[in-house]
Amino acid sequence: MNVSPYDRSGGLMTPEEQSQDAARISAELVGPGGGTDPFSAAVRATRMPMIITDPRQSDNPVVFVNDAFCRLSGYEREEIVGRNCRFLQGPETDRETVARVRAAVAEERSIEVDIRNHRKSGEPFWNRLLLAPVRDGRGELAYFFASQVDVTLERERLLGLETHNAALLAEIAGRLRAQQLSEAELRRTDRLLQSIIETANGLVYAKDRQGRMLVGNRQTLALIGKSWAEVEGRTDVEFLDDRAQAEAVMATDERIMRTGIAAEVEEQVGVEGGRPRTWLSTKAPMRDGDGVVVGMVGISQDITTRKRAQAELQALNATLEARVAERTAERDRAWKNAQDLICVADAEGVFRAVNPAWTRVLGWEAEELVGQHFLFVTHPEDAEATVAVHETALKSMVPRYEFRCRHKDGSYRWISWSATPDAGLIYGNGRDVTAERQAAAALARAEELLRQSQKMEAVGQLTGGIAHDFNNLLAAISGSLELLQRRLDSGRTEGLKRYTSAAMTAAQRAASLTQRLLAFARRQPLDPKRVEANRLVADMEDLLRRTLGPGIDLEIVFAGGLWPTLCDANQLESAILNLAINARDAMPGGGRLTIETANAFLDDAYARSQGGEVRPGQYVMISVTDTGIGMTSETMAKAFEPFFTTKPLGQGTGLGLSMLYGFVRQSEGHVRIYSEEGQGTTFRLYLPRQRGGMHMPEEAAADMCDSPDGAEAGQTVLVVDDERTVRMLVTETLEELGYAALEAAEGTAALRILESGARIDLLVTDVGLPGLNGRQLAEAARRLRPGLRVLFITGYAHNAAIGIGGLLDPGMEIITKPFALDMLATKIRSMIKTV
Repeated sequence: MNVSPYDRSGGLMTPEEQSQDAARISAELVGPGGGTDPFSAAVRATRMPMIITDPRQSDNPVVFVNDAFCRLSGYEREEIVGRNCRFLQGPETDRETVARVRAAVAEERSIEVDIRNHRKSGEPFWNRLLLAPVRDGRGELAYFFASQVDVTLERERLLGLETHNAALLAEIAGRLRAQQLSEAELRRTDRLLQSIIETANGLVYAKDRQGRMLVGNRQTLALIGKSWAEVEGRTDVEFLDDRAQAEAVMATDERIMRTGIAAEVEEQVGVEGGRPRTWLSTKAPMRDGDGVVVGMVGISQDITTRKRAQAELQALNATLEARVAERTAERDRAWKNAQDLICVADAEGVFRAVNPAWTRVLGWEAEELVGQHFLFVTHPEDAEATVAVHETALKSMVPRYEFRCRHKDGSYRWISWSATPDAGLIYGNGRDVTAERQAAAALARAEELLRQSQKMEAVGQLTGGIAHDFNNLLAAISGSLELLQRRLDSGRTEGLKRYTSAAMTAAQRAASLTQRLLAFARRQPLDPKRVEANRLVADMEDLLRRTLGPGIDLEIVFAGGLWPTLCDANQLESAILNLAINARDAMPGGGRLTIETANAFLDDAYARSQGGEVRPGQYVMISVTDTGIGMTSETMAKAFEPFFTTKPLGQGTGLGLSMLYGFVRQSEGHVRIYSEEGQGTTFRLYLPRQRGGMHMPEEAAADMCDSPDGAEAGQTVLVVDDERTVRMLVTETLEELGYAALEAAEGTAALRILESGARIDLLVTDVGLPGLNGRQLAEAARRLRPGLRVLFITGYAHNAAIGIGGLLDPGMEIITKPFALDMLATKIRSMIKTV
């Protein structure tokens, strides 16, 4: 059998549980319409005091109370809910009446009593209690529904009537016994009796043994609608219009006179021409001096209004009972038919209830899980995190959390849970997302395979382009060297210069191609310095105008107060020139080229939109805009790919934009393309703002470029490179310059030389050394010889090899393989001169 969260154990509820149950009952009364339906409005707005108690709980506490009851008792709702109604009782409360109410509750039946209660102020009042049981859809007792009516005034009047009745009985008995009194005395007694009964509130009357009317006050005659002359000495059948009513009244009177027992009865007596009204009559036998019943005396009160209210209350009670049954059935259906896992767990994590979906999804029956800790079905690897989530769920709602739950067959399913705390319990709702996670994993694998495929395609395209260009260059180099060797072997030395020139030109083109590839891969060696973009663009204006030609109108817009940026100025010039040339080619019929600078701030939202390719912050923006043919979306998507070009064969390598992209990204910047077919193209380069430092005065830079006359005696350079040919070229260049040279093939050997007492004015080292690399060697050298100048040689990446984010320490320079020997000589002389 399935355990429903709406079942009750019958045990003592905590204050939190009582508050929870009261809230639930209140919600049931309000209903799904938010309390706007007639039933809800009647319960809450009625002036009749009402409460609901829960007999399934210990001591049958109040779980709902309306405003009218609060006004009647003087207590606030919070002071009533959770307590038994006995707190209203006092010393004057009749114990027998209390026992009758308890018996009715125990027997699960309705009861109506008048009970002496006390308000919060201590003031006593008479409370007419109508208590009725409410059953759920299974016919089991769910609640008691009680209305309360303050009948203090009515009871006081009734007490007065009973006093009048006693006096009347005494007078009538005396009248029967006092036949010896004089006629004058009898008349005086009659007048006295008549005065007494006329002052009574309600009907007062007396009948003889045959049911004939002996006494009746004005209210009795008003009800009957006849004069005393028409009533005196006649029976009810003779003066009432409705014979059935009259016979019923006389039957009651006859029973009371026959048994000699007083009784309180309800009677239906109609007013002439009107609807029947209900009367509450107290009737007692009238006896003579010997105790023989000689008649009947009665007092009646009109209780039609009260009966109507009771009928309405009973109808309301029936409606409430139906509502409770309906709501219970709805919740049971939702609990049983839900496709998601639903559970109720206590603060310790023990299952209190689970719905049937656990059997469908995980194979567990409810009886196997209720009483178990949730770790019973939790994957061991998820246990610690799940316990932490449980602790959080005790304090606040957990919107979504996924962990693996064990199936009865031993397998595990991924369940996505949400949890809500309420009164010390956690209500969880879980959905099986195993299929979704498997699909997501499959999609991720497919995407990874696609990325690998795209990478291989790009590598294939890249290697194909490199192979094509390098084969051409190697053919030129090898062919020139082969012809040079043939001439030398045959002893012919004339015209050799053209072969050496051809080989050197091809080698330079190969070096340029390598640099472009490194720029695309963001592995080119950069020389970042403080750059004033406005000045750099202004210095390029003449070059740009000559490059663009007369058909292109060049416009340059400089931003005032432009920030400096940190980048390689030569690479930035190359990027702008490359963009200008591409723009010229995109405007074969002429047009306008606009170069603009500006300060820019890229915020977090923009950075997120670019997939993490750019960091938010301040940038210097340089835009190049043309009015040319524009690009398609497909062209823009491939614009930065290596060897991709839209130009005719032989008019472009397809590496220009890839080099630009690599330079900007390696400088920690960002580049965007905005283009539309027929509407032109805009390239925007964002380079990070530079704050202070890294500025070299032009005079110092000029001095460094001057070539000194020669080396001073004893100046020594340590050359470290694992390539023997490179060491040979560098040492021969040093000897030609007049410097002494020391050689080492790897870092450890060089370190031993540095540890010796030999003079060393400059360290020239390759970056990619085996074992101790060039950067590590330089750091060790400077620890041994502070301030030692270092020239790095690299054929790879400045940033990757040096590992300092594009910046070199003071006294360090870098030169890229392959290099011209003249450039090497100039660099060496300038660095040693500054020592």
